Amino acid sequence: MTTTKPVPGEGEEPVTAHRVRFWAPVASFRDPLFPGMAHGLPLPPPSTVRGLLAAATGEREETLPFGMAAWAEGGGVDAETYHPIAADGRNPAVAGRIRAIKGGTTIRDRPFLAHLHLTLWLPGAAGGRVAAALRRPRWPLRLGRSQDLVHIEESTRTVLEPTGRASVDHALAPAGGHTIPFATVHRLARHISFDRLTTRWADYLWCDAPTGEGTVRNAWTDDQGQAVWLLTI
Repeated sequence: MTTTKPVPGEGEEPVTAHRVRFWAPVASFRDPLFPGMAHGLPLPPPSTVRGLLAAATGEREETLPFGMAAWAEGGGVDAETYHPIAADGRNPAVAGRIRAIKGGTTIRDRPFLAHLHLTLWLPGAAGGRVAAALRRPRWPLRLGRSQDLVHIEESTRTVLEPTGRASVDHALAPAGGHTIPFATVHRLARHISFDRLTTRWADYLWCDAPTGEGTVRNAWTDDQGQAVWLLTI
């Protein structure tokens, strides 16, 4: 599947999109750049969102451009039991568990987010296809761990128009997308290959608090004045 990369600018035509709002009571996104450490991300990376969309459609992967915004009402740290499986076959898992020997079952801290809110903008015909699949998903919709179910709160149509000013708030923007002074740069996985052997990374800007209107670059705005950046793989 191939996609074209829409880049807002002078002369761009408005784009019809589906705006889908999700809510998850609990979600956890471990930062793979900190292996062996209890370090979590404050929002889902684009690669995780693509997995969510693929679960809805039943496809091997979904590569359509989409915009996203996310924030959580709170969070904490939980104790989670790990059952690591040895690559050489020693101490195999039985019913999902392994023996509590050295290098076996262990407990680690796991950061989590509480009451996560996620909004996606799915543009064009591909967005309509995915939005329809979200109403009757092929597989359960999850974010983060397998037990972190996500619920759809609202799905509406909107029109995205190119803009130079909009409310950034919690939208995920590519590096250079805006100049909000308290934005944080996060290096996130934008795409993981189906065989999980290749990960594509990118730097993104994200704000953990509402921002109000500001100057934006290569952005769109919806009917609520929200800045939207259409992210590609």
